[in-house]
Amino acid sequence: MVDTKPLLPASNSDGSYLTGSRVNSLKPIKVYLTIFCGLLAVGLFAALLIGNYWSDNARIHGSLASSTSKRTYPLRPVSRGPAQGVSEKTSGIWAGVSRGPAQGVSEKTSRVRAGVPRNILPEPLNSTMLEWQRTAFHFQPEKNWMNGPLFYNGWYHFFYQYNPNGAVWGDIVWGHAVSKDLINWFHLPFAMVADQWYDKNGVWTGSATILPDGKIVMLYTGSTTEAVQVQNLAFPANYSDPFLIDWVKYHGNPVLVPPPGIYKKDFRDPTTAWLTSEGKWRITIGSKRDKTGISLVYDTKDFINYEMLEGELHAVSGTGMWECVDFFPVSKTEGKGLDTSINGPEVKHVVKVSLDDDRHDYYALGTYYEKNGSWIPDLPEIDVGIGIRYDYGIFYASKTFYDQNKNRRVLWGWIGEGDSEAADMEKGWASLQSIPRTILFDNKTGTNLLQWPVEEIESLRLNGTEFEKVAVKAGSVVPLDVGPGSQLDIIAEFEIDKEALKKATGSNITFSCQTGGGAAKSGALGPFGILVLADESLSEQTPLYFYIAKDSDGDLKTFFCTDLSRSSKAPNVDKQIFGSYVPVLKEENLSLRVLVDHSIVESFAQGGRSVITSRIYPTEAINGASKVFLFNNATETCVTASVKIWQMDSAFIRPYSDDDDDKDDDDRKSSAPCFLLCPINYIVSCVTCLYFIYHVSKFS
Repeated sequence: MVDTKPLLPASNSDGSYLTGSRVNSLKPIKVYLTIFCGLLAVGLFAALLIGNYWSDNARIHGSLASSTSKRTYPLRPVSRGPAQGVSEKTSGIWAGVSRGPAQGVSEKTSRVRAGVPRNILPEPLNSTMLEWQRTAFHFQPEKNWMNGPLFYNGWYHFFYQYNPNGAVWGDIVWGHAVSKDLINWFHLPFAMVADQWYDKNGVWTGSATILPDGKIVMLYTGSTTEAVQVQNLAFPANYSDPFLIDWVKYHGNPVLVPPPGIYKKDFRDPTTAWLTSEGKWRITIGSKRDKTGISLVYDTKDFINYEMLEGELHAVSGTGMWECVDFFPVSKTEGKGLDTSINGPEVKHVVKVSLDDDRHDYYALGTYYEKNGSWIPDLPEIDVGIGIRYDYGIFYASKTFYDQNKNRRVLWGWIGEGDSEAADMEKGWASLQSIPRTILFDNKTGTNLLQWPVEEIESLRLNGTEFEKVAVKAGSVVPLDVGPGSQLDIIAEFEIDKEALKKATGSNITFSCQTGGGAAKSGALGPFGILVLADESLSEQTPLYFYIAKDSDGDLKTFFCTDLSRSSKAPNVDKQIFGSYVPVLKEENLSLRVLVDHSIVESFAQGGRSVITSRIYPTEAINGASKVFLFNNATETCVTASVKIWQMDSAFIRPYSDDDDDKDDDDRKSSAPCFLLCPINYIVSCVTCLYFIYHVSKFS
């Protein structure tokens, strides 16, 4: 029977928190004063240099001071009012109403949001809890879906679907944001709006292709006045504009319509194009025939005229409609990303699809045959839609792009909500994007991709605390003293008692995260891991854990899971248990990377072989009451954990305005007094420090 009691804190004999490596030795007072005064003097001198540097660079990076944008670049006569939100194209995903500059949407399939009373929240939710849920370093656009990410002229561009006119699905346009580092973002005016007959019912998912001459073409799906899904062409109006503010739609749109035998509402989401050996550009588009998911293939020389190839890139029966198809190469030998057009014997090709039926993203590795435009999976038993997922939590409509700036392939995914519609309406926003992830081929397993947060996220790390080789005994919980647990980057490694692995009794019972009873259900070799977003009493907690199952033949199989069953006392929130099998090779320790950002937790096991993204809505484990623990609920093994935890700063995400263009002059004017005063302050501070050191030395 599953234990329904929370895990109890019982590790240190006195019940105190482990404090990690924060050891200070006493020093003579003169040394302290000398160090302090020296640092003060250096700091004042550095302020002089930084002030000059900041004023020279304000135009590029904007101001970090909180401000209200007065103006934005004009683009099209479409309202940019505060009402935000959107939803998925066909399944009724609805959006929240925005009260801030960066809003999103909520996944509420098959439920209509209309008629939800405002300001009526189930107990114990209140405005403080809802305010805490907004994330600090995840991109939260005005809408959810991925479109055409790219790197151009020094800036990363992110396009996304968005409804400017309300909290329900409809009026879909393209939002647009730019960044220098994929972490800090400027929101820009709409890139494209639904203003033509061929996209009047929505400007939907698309993909960008950068041509050899540096030009950009964007193919996107539009829903016509007759609700027919067609493919349209657009391109920047001004290639010298690094922000790519204005876009022009091709006058001859649409360039592709559903072919014979394809239903008018089952033809969407063109991929980034890749070059064939004949010099043609090739794309694939998601569709279905009956219940068989398919990806259609087209060749073009000019992105205006197309030839449809016979057959499909790939098809899998029983998987239903394929959305947001992605197709790209990965290197089998090099640890870097590849341009979409790369092919050869040292390359594997990935096909990824978003299944409209179950709202998950699946991928498989295989071989691409250019001559007939087909792709064959390496292992049919884990084919697209029936095998490996990008993420075993909440993650959908993902898209990769090749970042030629750093020779890497970067993945983005849309993260929906798991709370109630009333809560989304009250807080005024819903959904967000995952942290961008690099993707590499896992040459150790040969069957997996490795996903890992982009290195730029580490720029937000603040103070770190390290815990070396902490013994977590069977049945114990170890509190970790790291301060507030709402914004964290965690890296952990677990060593298992090898003798316990040998002695453990095998079983013919098949384990799964979903049916295994969660973190409270004890087994011989698990569960064990980390509790995040937990309060002091553990009445609310989110376990991220490993479970090792041993079969009757003595073979070991490792699972990586996230248990939301006790993550919140609030009603009407998602409390699933996520997870799946994760390959662990011989001599590998179990490893975990966790990004905690308020109501979203992204967890990466074994270097990113398996990933789980969760949305969590605690009522008590918020702000300073949010804690971190190690736990081991196994019965027959001790676990040794080494953990490093960083507090995380907030990202800088706000609308871009004309004020940013004027910031350079304003900063120079406002900084003029500093250039006059800094040398004087520097001299006075140094003299003061010398005075104190002299008098202290007389009495010591």
